[in-house]
Amino acid sequence: MGRKFFVGGNWKCNGTTEQVKKIVGTLNEAKVPGEDIVEVVVSPPFVFLSFVKALLRSDFHVAAQNCWVHKGGAYTGEVSAEMLVNLDIPWVILGHSERRALLKESSEFVADKVAYALSQNLKVIACIGETLEQREAGTTLAVVSEQTKAIAAKISNWDNVVLAYEPVWAIGTGKVATPAQAQEVHADLRKWIHDNVSAEVASTVRIIYGGSVNGANSKELAGQADVDGFLVGGASLKPEFIDIINAATVKN
Repeated sequence: MGRKFFVGGNWKCNGTTEQVKKIVGTLNEAKVPGEDIVEVVVSPPFVFLSFVKALLRSDFHVAAQNCWVHKGGAYTGEVSAEMLVNLDIPWVILGHSERRALLKESSEFVADKVAYALSQNLKVIACIGETLEQREAGTTLAVVSEQTKAIAAKISNWDNVVLAYEPVWAIGTGKVATPAQAQEVHADLRKWIHDNVSAEVASTVRIIYGGSVNGANSKELAGQADVDGFLVGGASLKPEFIDIINAATVKN
C-alpha cells in the first residue's frame, strides 16, 4: 500500500474572524479527491482552532502550529499537548524553521517536543530544512539528517509522524526548490532513515515538501517519487490551495 498524499496548510500568524470564515467557506465548497487519496490538514492560529474545527468539513482536519514541551503548568503563553487533545485537535506542527530561527529552538528541543506530543497521542508534522548559506556550502544533507537524527533519538514509533522538508531559503521568498532538488533531498532523507531507523519506516513515513508551493508548481513537485505531499504557507490562505490539494491525483 502506497503512502497517502498529505497536504497541510500553515496559516501562520494570519487572519481575522471574517477572513477565517471566508477561507473555510472556500475549503468546504471545494471539489477534491477523497480521503483515500489525500489527507488534508489546516493549521490556523491558536485563537481560531476551535472556531475552524466547528466550521470545517469533516474530511479535512485541524492542526495546531506549536505546543509546549512538557505537561502544562506555570508556562505563561504556552499551550500544552494535553489542551490540544482536550479540544480534539489531532495534529500539531513542530520545529518550523521560523521557530528554530526566531525563537532559537534547537533540534534537541524540537525532538523533545515531538516525543512529548506523540506520547499524548497527537500526530506530528515535524519540520526540518537548511538555510541558503548551508545549501551553498553543500551541507544540506548533513543539516537535515542531523535534525532528523535528533528526532529519531527520542522516538521509537513513526506511525504518527509526517516529516516536512522545508528549505529555509524557499519559505515565503517566492523561490522554490526545483522538482529535482526536492526529490534529491527527499530521496537522501529516506535513505538516511532506511540506514539509521529501519527499512519499514523509510518505506512508510511520509516526507512532504514546503517552500513557496503554489498552484502552478504543485503538480510537477507531486510527481516526484519521494515527495509525499506539501506543507503550504501563504498559498494555503488563497483559493489556489484547492489546486495544490488536487495535485494529489498525480500520484494515481
